Amino acid sequence: MPSPPLLRWFLALAVVTAGLLPLRPALDKAHVVLAYLLLILAASARAGRRVGLLLSVVSFFCFNFFFVAPLHSLVVADPRDWLVLVALLITSAVAAHLLSVAQAEARTAWARAAEIDRLAILGAETLNAGPATDALNAIAGVMQEMLGIDRCRIHAVPEQGGALQLVAQRGALARPTPSDAPPDAPPAVPLGRDLGLPTRSHLLQWVADHGRVGIERRDGSMRVGAPPDGRETGGSLDVSEGAGLSDACGLVLPLRVRDRVVGVVHIEQHERLDLSPSRQRVLRALAYYAALGIERARLVAQAAHTDALRQADTLKDALLASVSHDLRTPLTTIKALANAIRLEGDDRAAVIEEEADRLNRFVVDLLDLSRLEGGAAQVRTQITAVEDLLGAALQRVSGAMAHRVIEVRLPPDEPLLLARLDFTQSLRILVNLLENADKYSPAGAPIEIAVQRDGDVVHLAVLDRGAGIPDSERDRIFEPFHRAGDIRDANGAGLGLSIARRLATLQGGQLTYTPREGGGSRFTLELPAVDMDALASL
Repeated sequence: MPSPPLLRWFLALAVVTAGLLPLRPALDKAHVVLAYLLLILAASARAGRRVGLLLSVVSFFCFNFFFVAPLHSLVVADPRDWLVLVALLITSAVAAHLLSVAQAEARTAWARAAEIDRLAILGAETLNAGPATDALNAIAGVMQEMLGIDRCRIHAVPEQGGALQLVAQRGALARPTPSDAPPDAPPAVPLGRDLGLPTRSHLLQWVADHGRVGIERRDGSMRVGAPPDGRETGGSLDVSEGAGLSDACGLVLPLRVRDRVVGVVHIEQHERLDLSPSRQRVLRALAYYAALGIERARLVAQAAHTDALRQADTLKDALLASVSHDLRTPLTTIKALANAIRLEGDDRAAVIEEEADRLNRFVVDLLDLSRLEGGAAQVRTQITAVEDLLGAALQRVSGAMAHRVIEVRLPPDEPLLLARLDFTQSLRILVNLLENADKYSPAGAPIEIAVQRDGDVVHLAVLDRGAGIPDSERDRIFEPFHRAGDIRDANGAGLGLSIARRLATLQGGQLTYTPREGGGSRFTLELPAVDMDALASL
């Protein structure tokens, strides 16, 4: 039975034909053809190509029957009238088809314009949203509305690894019960039932790990898409029948930012998913917004963590400086009283003085470390003879290390080694290295100081025969408060090497550690070398 629109246009054709019949003697055939063409174009524009083509055929017969001689017959007497009839049929059919194509393109253009408008609004909402989670919820809501799906969930990949985290969800999945399911629907099979099958969570994690599209089908089976094709959103989104989406009820799409999977988006429908090419475009665009939303949430969390660390570091520096300054006054008082008690004949006061001195050195190290990490420490470099630095260091440790043999090896081909350094800070570094070597070397083992020049660098190496540093600890011995291996049992707070390396760096040099052949440690202070010509030019 013809549809009501088709009947209305057939009635309009009858009215036009009836109106032209009284005017037939005064009308030319071209006038009749134009009248029919206008009607066919109007029908095509309002009712579609199918109605326009049907009217073209009916108009062909009406024109032949009522306006071509012999009248009221389908016979054509004049062969030239065939040209008019065929022209009417072809012109009307082509016009109906072209008008239908133009309308379809116009609808597509309007749909794409609407998509762009929605995406622009979504982008503005995403940028204007306060918390990053609100932006992700807005993206999930827009995705659910624009794709017409039951539920949309966005999962983020944790930065430190582990299970996916649900960060946004919109909608609820309402699967039909057996009583209201269609008769031809396949039986509902729960995912991951007790048969060892992969579960939905396995599929989500697999997509996040491999960056490829995952598909859930209504029979409970799962499929995966092609490898990634370079798009920002992840693997290729092929929704052809052969790709396994003919009966798909769920799709898992990886979310990528700069070739890195940051999450997955999971869309579900209790019926078959409708992913036409236009919906695919929308899905890819929205998925990219979701990926940016996850990345934004991650950056916000990192910024908050960094700010908390910065505040904690500032508080730590202030606390160290305050405590260190406040400790020096009572330490001075304790040492003075201990000295007075020792003079009265109590030898135990010497222990108090020794511990007060050690605590005072610890306080000074804390202050220096705080200044170095805060950028407040300054060095004043000048050209200095390396032998002067060595002499000052040996004199400084001569009292505490009188029991230890210290061997110094200077290069015989260098009459005078010059380096650009801060004498006070370099002396402190060298003395610290010597004291450490004495502390951890076996009794009777000599300590060696080897000096040599290599290009623009002067190397001052302190070598001992101690236990050395384990391989797993070599990168950490220069960290504050860290002591490796047997050093844990020694006195001190583990600040000396950390301060020494920072002081070396401030002078344009560096402090390194290497194991010594035959056992022991080799700490090398590298400083910028200076030629004799530079000294002569001063």
